[in-house]
Amino acid sequence: MDVMKKVPVREQDPKVRATNFEEVCYGYNAQEAHEEASRCLKCKNARCVSGCPVSINIPAFIKEVQEGNIEGAAEVIAQASALPAVCGRVCPQESQCEGQCVRGMKGEPISIGKLERFVADWSRENGFVPKAAEVKNGHKVAVIGSGPAGLTCAGDLAKMGYDVTIFEALHEPGGVLIYGIPEFRLPKQGVVHPEIENVKKLGVKIETDVIIGKSVTIDELMDDEGFEAVFIGSGAGLPKFMGIPGENANGVFSANEYLTRNNLMKAFRDDYDTPIVAGKKVAVVGGGNVAMDAARTALRLGAEVHVVYRRSEAELPARAEEVHHAKEEGIVFDLLRNPVEILSDEKGWVKGMVIRKMELGEPDASGRRRPVEVPGSDYTIEVDTVIMSLGTSPNPLISSTTEGLETNRRKCIVAEESNGQTSREGVFAGGDAVTGAATVILAMEAGKKAAAGIHEYLSNK
Repeated sequence: MDVMKKVPVREQDPKVRATNFEEVCYGYNAQEAHEEASRCLKCKNARCVSGCPVSINIPAFIKEVQEGNIEGAAEVIAQASALPAVCGRVCPQESQCEGQCVRGMKGEPISIGKLERFVADWSRENGFVPKAAEVKNGHKVAVIGSGPAGLTCAGDLAKMGYDVTIFEALHEPGGVLIYGIPEFRLPKQGVVHPEIENVKKLGVKIETDVIIGKSVTIDELMDDEGFEAVFIGSGAGLPKFMGIPGENANGVFSANEYLTRNNLMKAFRDDYDTPIVAGKKVAVVGGGNVAMDAARTALRLGAEVHVVYRRSEAELPARAEEVHHAKEEGIVFDLLRNPVEILSDEKGWVKGMVIRKMELGEPDASGRRRPVEVPGSDYTIEVDTVIMSLGTSPNPLISSTTEGLETNRRKCIVAEESNGQTSREGVFAGGDAVTGAATVILAMEAGKKAAAGIHEYLSNK
């Protein structure tokens, strides 16, 4: 065994997986996990822990894996994370824990994410349940949204003894974990549902089909229903569009709608009566993880797929692993390209897209080189479906129906980074509702900080 190299992880063959919605990566078996754990240096001042937004004691759980004590490893992870099977699959480890790994300075970093996934999958298969609070403290807290921020905040508060109720607008809990991330990257039945059940086993109650701001307001939860604090983890579900001619044509989707219809409403299954206009030739506009998810979903529904992105490959914001998988599966990347018009037929259906070539200029505020249009470079491609994946912003419904809740010009709720406290006393917020669209693990970090903030607030009160 070469200690400088990761134990490779088995995956579905690209040609096969491009035709199904089964999970791409198989994960480690017990022997592979042991071998990978043996590569860990068990650093005393572990940089990987500081690279983890929820501060899992990574060397401690890896040591337990190496010694074959998987339940012990699960207990270590459970102290910090309520969603290990999710994080092991969708976290950008390469820029977080693994990016800080000392082993990675001279060789390849430890596959921390794959080891976390191994432990989480073992836990599910062997009935491991995190420890709930032995005594309730009698204080009621409401959590709005059952995505990663809400589940993390609720789980941490329940462990401290709080009586927690999550209010979810959709008919199934899980937020972006259920409706946003495709089955082939994050299986719902086998991974997401059991992790939500574990949060409920901590004592958390979940009420679905409750739209805060319509069904009930935050003011009513606090004034009439006895909730002493509220956490807003409602995410950012309002899609952005380009504002170009033809964008209202039939066959233009937001990535949000496309993925929600496919995931939550099971449009990928023949036995479900919720069809989707899958398209035969699909253009996905954007270069983030959501764009990759939409593109790879369209491919599996039988389309030829092009990702149209206005910068070069070096600037693609998606995870390198997602880009690599998309290319393996046959998705075409049209880089340094930007749509300027969507063309439609006499019935209003998409038939093509006018694209303008771009080149890179000076860096912008994000540090990436700014795309500059090339005059006279327009050309037309034939497409029948366009998926816009340009980011999302929070739905203003909650902020507009809550007295004294400050928002910024992007309609995001203003909250303290350290504890999630908003301008309204007793109301905390975190995740995409505060930052705009970001990653699952950053939403979890915000939920964790807010749980600590709520605990301090109610303890002092």
